[in-house]
Amino acid sequence: MNGIFITIEGPDGAGKTSVIKELGPLLERELRIPLVLTREPGGIPIAEKIRQIILDPKNTEMDERTEALLYAAARRQHLVQKIIPAIESGKLILCDRFVDSSLAYQGAGRKIGMDAVASINQFAIEGVEPNLTLYLDVDSDTGLSRIKQGRSAQDLDRLDTESPVFHQRVRHAYLKIAEENQERIVMIDARESLETVIAYCLAAIKEHFPQVF
Repeated sequence: MNGIFITIEGPDGAGKTSVIKELGPLLERELRIPLVLTREPGGIPIAEKIRQIILDPKNTEMDERTEALLYAAARRQHLVQKIIPAIESGKLILCDRFVDSSLAYQGAGRKIGMDAVASINQFAIEGVEPNLTLYLDVDSDTGLSRIKQGRSAQDLDRLDTESPVFHQRVRHAYLKIAEENQERIVMIDARESLETVIAYCLAAIKEHFPQVF
């Protein structure tokens, strides 16, 4: 049996990291197949190094297209080194961000254009798509407020410090992507409590893949 590739998406402050941290152990207890938790950019050493370059707040001179290409490069290496082998060995992969993030952040947020960003990412992924995406939706004001409350100034990365207008563009792009891909994307209200969001995520995974529980 081929594996299952699930991604979790959402604007900054949606709580993806917290959800994955709690959801992972719940899945491991109930799944009949191995679980792989990973993230983008990152997940493997080369991609983690690219992540440091992308998110370093000191890299203020980084061009928007350079940023988009770096994300695609990290994604390609992560895919061939970790995700594809996990799929081929019949595992369930739960990944924090994938192509949808690039479409929202670089395509819309940076105003490069979602079609252009989709093109370079199709080159990188060669048709590998998630079986399911859980989109944690939160309005920009709530998300940015959570970031400011949960992180110190030195922990903020390049994207955290972007303007509210940037984050609004990102969120609106996510909503557009979700509307156009309803067969793949399940939208979850991330303004709910962490426990409620986790319960919704777990229920969606069980509904879509009852064969592995």
